[in-house]
Amino acid sequence: MPERLAEMLLDLWTPLIILWIALPPCIYMAPMNQSHVLTDSLAVLLSLWGDDTAILWVWEGLFSCLHTDLDPGSKKIKYILSGDGAGTIFQINDVTGDIHAIKRLDREEKAEYTLTAQAVDWETNKPLEPPSEFIIKVQDINDNAPEFLNGPYHATVPEMSILGTSVTNVTATDADDPVYGNSAKLVYSILEGQPYFSIEPETAIIKTALPNMDREAKEEYLVVIQAKDMGGHSGGLSGTTTLTVTLTDVNDNPPKFAQSLYHFSVPEDVVLGTAIGRVKANDQDVGENAQSSYDIIDGDGTALFEITSDAQAQDGIIRLRKPLDFETKKSYTLKVEAANVHIDPRFSSRGPFKDTATVKIVVEDADEPPVFSSPTYLLEVHENAALNSVIGQVTARDPDITSSPIRFSIDRHTDLERQFNINADDGKITLATPLDRELSVWHNITIIATEIRNHSQISRVPVAIKVLDVNDNAPEFASEYEAFLCENGKPGQVIQTVSAMDKDDPKNGHYFLYSLLPEMVNNPNFTIKKNEGKCISFHNGFNRQKQEVYLLPIIISDSGNPPLSSTSTLTIRVCGCSNDGVVQSCNVEAYVLPIGLSMGALIAILACIILLLVIVVLFVTLRRHKNEPLIIKDDEDVRENIIRYDDEGGGEEDTEAFDIATLQNPDGINGFLPRKDIKPDLQFMPRQGEARMEQPDSTLRLNRVLGYAVFWRRRSGC
Repeated sequence: MPERLAEMLLDLWTPLIILWIALPPCIYMAPMNQSHVLTDSLAVLLSLWGDDTAILWVWEGLFSCLHTDLDPGSKKIKYILSGDGAGTIFQINDVTGDIHAIKRLDREEKAEYTLTAQAVDWETNKPLEPPSEFIIKVQDINDNAPEFLNGPYHATVPEMSILGTSVTNVTATDADDPVYGNSAKLVYSILEGQPYFSIEPETAIIKTALPNMDREAKEEYLVVIQAKDMGGHSGGLSGTTTLTVTLTDVNDNPPKFAQSLYHFSVPEDVVLGTAIGRVKANDQDVGENAQSSYDIIDGDGTALFEITSDAQAQDGIIRLRKPLDFETKKSYTLKVEAANVHIDPRFSSRGPFKDTATVKIVVEDADEPPVFSSPTYLLEVHENAALNSVIGQVTARDPDITSSPIRFSIDRHTDLERQFNINADDGKITLATPLDRELSVWHNITIIATEIRNHSQISRVPVAIKVLDVNDNAPEFASEYEAFLCENGKPGQVIQTVSAMDKDDPKNGHYFLYSLLPEMVNNPNFTIKKNEGKCISFHNGFNRQKQEVYLLPIIISDSGNPPLSSTSTLTIRVCGCSNDGVVQSCNVEAYVLPIGLSMGALIAILACIILLLVIVVLFVTLRRHKNEPLIIKDDEDVRENIIRYDDEGGGEEDTEAFDIATLQNPDGINGFLPRKDIKPDLQFMPRQGEARMEQPDSTLRLNRVLGYAVFWRRRSGC
């Protein structure tokens, strides 16, 4: 720090001393007509060296006086100063004209100042001559050190790069004047980071100084960079920054297995696809450069095992591909290979980017369930097979060395109707109930094999049983047929074509023969073609009056062995047809036509009969209504009017004592009609609860009336 201060003071004093010797002690104000020249000269003369110049050092030696030529030394003249910094930075003595700087100057803040000086009268302040403008330029000194505005820096470069590979470039700035001197001329150098990196002194481009730097050896480097002004000479100011250089990875390392031999063991009953073990080849590279693919390239278990790559863990997973059998083979040897996925051809000379290892797998014995001789079974049986007959057999064995006996059974969830049985010892399947192919062609059951020594070891196998067809169903008409024959039909006319169906399913398809009953072979009316099922009429001129319907039995025979047949009846109706053979009527009109009545007459007669029937029905209805009583009460009313009455009636006395209208109108009872021969004692109705006490005779009479009403209804049949 003291050395730097001394350098600054030396740079400051040198130009000031030279300027002080060269300049005159006073500067005069030029006449008005020479102000421009004076201004220019002042602009040249009034240049200041140094930002940090002391007021007495600079201004008293530089601006000791400022006078006008009009009146040198006159005390009536006052000097004024205006412009940039007047009064704040620069100050003039109004009497002597001395100009002083009252603040330190900084060129980096303001490089020049434009001022105006004028001489005025002391009393009147009138200008004595025109104002003169001059410019003060602040001359730069080296007072600002270089700065790295964007530091610290970070850069990357691939590892194994050649010598002189560009890494990055840095830039420093200096606030000093780049035009004047070497204050802003920068030179770059590396303080720390050799011998790995170098820097161009003027351009600041950083390059690798060593070839083939290995990331796996050292990944990150710290470089300290210096920028010095004054062209790097002694006395210049300097600034530093740091650059962190990271080597990026390239695929320059092959994968390498951690061990050359791996041992794994696996039970023989392990599930397919289970991971048996993992192998890993380490790669010093990172990212995709470290990715490796694994393969089984040799060994006696290439068909039973497979290896897959785990992209995250970067290892190989060995999985079971096919079932193992301890009794067949107890161990396997595999040769696995790990190879880089992304290979950089620039480093192919470093050797193959792959590695191999040996894997030995030992199979462990396990108690296995029984194994059937076939994964599925297909059995065939005719539908007429005898009960308890053997229709097939399944076999199974215990694959273990101990070889436990096997017991067979049927899963009854697959044979709910219990149509089949199985021998528990030898696995023979027998028929338990009759079969019918027409009801079910296929029967699917499941057979269970269980070890006798260990009931937990169970195996299942599906058994499909196909029921074969036998000719046990006779053919029959496909539908009910009814044919229509015209009375005026011609001989040889095809009346109806029939077809048959058979529930059986012969191998060669259906073939039916049609024939008439033996006793109708010489039928003079109809015949049938055996192969086509066509019914043909023999003669013309059928008469509906003689016979309207013909029933023709037809025998249908199949081609089975033995052949079966059935008889179906074809109904043939004789109808009236037009000349074109279109059926018009097939009813009994022919039997009524001989009477000589037309159709309209028959309809009129029928309408008359219906009218007579309606009249008779109305007459009978009116007759019944006339015989019914005038007063009809429904059952509910009769039940409500029945009152138990145990007293004896008065006979004729009661009959004469009451008005017969009361009996014919029961509703009048509620009106308490008085008797004609008895005058009531009271003219008002008694209150409820006091009737029995105050009027016992009235209550007795009312009961008699009601009892007689019930008696009258029974006699009248109501």
